[in-house]
Amino acid sequence: MKELKKLLILLIIGGNIYYLLEIIWRGYSHFSMFILGGLCFILIGLINESPKTKHLPLIIQQIISCIIITTLELIFGLVLNIWLRLNIWDYSGLKYNFMGQISLSFSVLWFFLSLPAIVLDDYLRYWFFGEEKPNYSFINFNRKRI
Repeated sequence: MKELKKLLILLIIGGNIYYLLEIIWRGYSHFSMFILGGLCFILIGLINESPKTKHLPLIIQQIISCIIITTLELIFGLVLNIWLRLNIWDYSGLKYNFMGQISLSFSVLWFFLSLPAIVLDDYLRYWFFGEEKPNYSFINFNRKRI
């Protein structure tokens, strides 16, 4: 129950941040983006929670995060925009898009935006849930910490 409460809190924080960023970026948002942003935030935060992945360099976490966000964006887009025809977003005018639901340019943006999300998740877990203080390596694969 404690873990579920923690995930719900992180979903709410991540969802609100994503919703706010979208309002700043395009001037409006849709409630489903709160859910999408919250899920992305939780999954990004879980990348380095396993003993096997605890010491992944930030750049690798960013690449994994980019793949997670792009995949969820595609799933949500196919359901919300194609199947339910809600037309929440349409990337069909962008180069290198897939079905108007994901685009390479936004995937690059997700890569860069994932860095503050990774750090924020780690510090929220440290400050509010008493987890280990974050300590990062950026590229170094031999587990030296900076």
